[in-house]
Amino acid sequence: MSYLKEPESPHGQLSKTGILLVNLGTPEAPTPKALRTYLKEFLSDPRVVEIPRAVWWLILNGIILNTRPKKSAAKYAAIWTPDGSPLKVHTEKQAKLLKGWLGERIASPFMVDYAMRYGQPSIPDTLARMKAAGCDRILILPAYPQYAASSTATAFDAAFTWLQKIRTQPALRTLKHYHDHPAYIHALAANIRDYWQMHGRPDLLLLSFHGVPRYTLEKGDPYHCECQKTGRLLTEALGLDPKQVRLTFQSRFGRAEWIKPYTDRTLDELGRAGTGRVDVVAPGFTADCLETLEELAMEGRATFLAAGGKAFHYIPALNEHPQWIDALGHIALENLGGWVSDTFDRDADQQVRQVSKNRALAMGARS
Repeated sequence: MSYLKEPESPHGQLSKTGILLVNLGTPEAPTPKALRTYLKEFLSDPRVVEIPRAVWWLILNGIILNTRPKKSAAKYAAIWTPDGSPLKVHTEKQAKLLKGWLGERIASPFMVDYAMRYGQPSIPDTLARMKAAGCDRILILPAYPQYAASSTATAFDAAFTWLQKIRTQPALRTLKHYHDHPAYIHALAANIRDYWQMHGRPDLLLLSFHGVPRYTLEKGDPYHCECQKTGRLLTEALGLDPKQVRLTFQSRFGRAEWIKPYTDRTLDELGRAGTGRVDVVAPGFTADCLETLEELAMEGRATFLAAGGKAFHYIPALNEHPQWIDALGHIALENLGGWVSDTFDRDADQQVRQVSKNRALAMGARS
């Protein structure tokens, strides 16, 4: 086996614990060229599209990558900010805020970084950078509250594939899901209440989750069930009658049946039924992105109003909401057990590391 070159790791180097926040990904720019690169990586993942590779290669390279980039680029351009992709901007801010939150509670050395499953910064590059910085223990913290093979599992795949190429491996921990974690549910409820305090309440609250093909449910993927549980717990936390809430699934792609009900069709039905005001929130998206800002806030609004609905409100994702950063911190701490401490004697640690380094140098080590 051919290993990647090990970074310089002098004896006595400070040992750190790393927390890697992982999100889905984003193109580098809202252009057809950048979208083609991004979509090729994303749609080439067998976790994302589960059909025979040879058949899918022809469809992807012969049709999709020749038509979809231009259309997707226009959608991204509609939500692009001066700082770049909203998903990347929010994920980077979340990582910085998480570092600050943990810094008030952890004394032992640690670092927080973020990566994207598709696009940049990549999971392998970021893990390599964390390892070079002295992280010999790393927690992979997905930005996906609900587990799915096409999101959470493929992020872990990328981390494990990198690990296979490493001679001196850091210890890795993975967090499967937190769809029913009280702090996450509390953050969702607080975010919605804050919005309602400013803008009033709707006639109906629609919870829109990213969809997946129905066959994934039939093959044992727990995603659908976890979304349903999140929806139920959030409804209870808000003190709403179940009749005041609808749970739907968006972003379907291709001709296969996806889990239902579909968000766009539900908005059309609600509009035709004369619903006065509908508020839409996407609990599974912890950072605003194309699927929330364009598909829901723009396309969803147009669908509802065109069908006869009176008022449409999109409630922003958790983003940098203080309750979400607090939840993210608690979730991280719970999964860092034994790796971090609220006490740390830096002077004593420095002395121990210096003794270790001196012994290594005396035995012929170069650094």
